[in-house]
This record gives sequence, structure tokens and C-alpha cells, in this order.
Amino acid sequence: MNWDRIEGNWKQFKGSAKQPWGKLTDDQLDVIAGRRDQLAGKIQEIYGIAQDQVESQLSQWQKQQKDIADSSN
Repeated sequence: MNWDRIEGNWKQFKGSAKQPWGKLTDDQLDVIAGRRDQLAGKIQEIYGIAQDQVESQLSQWQKQQKDIADSSN
């Protein structure tokens, strides 16, 4: 699943983003609006982790979303 699909359907995906990054508020997720760079920056800011760790987490989460979408079809 490419990130454009996640961004375009952010309302469906933002709930699942709260599972790995529970410190993100609904308001923050609304402002992020599915933009990967914004999400990465906010995760880095809130959790105090390095950019490469954030990118790894995002890639893993993105793959999980694809797996979930594939299993529901």
C-alpha cells in the first residue's frame, strides 16, 4: 500500500495510528492529516527517538496497514 492511499483515507487509518503511538492526540492526528513527514516529525518530537527509528516504525506500520487491507478483501 502506498502512502498516498493512507493519506487519502486518513480518517480510516488514524485510529490504527493510535495503537503504536498512543501519545498522539486526536487533534494532532487531525492536523497531520495523513502526511507522512508530519507524522514522522510529531512521533520524533513526542517520543524523543531518532529519525531512522521513526522511519523504521512508519514503514512497519505501513506494511501492517497493507496486510490488514489485503486480509479484509
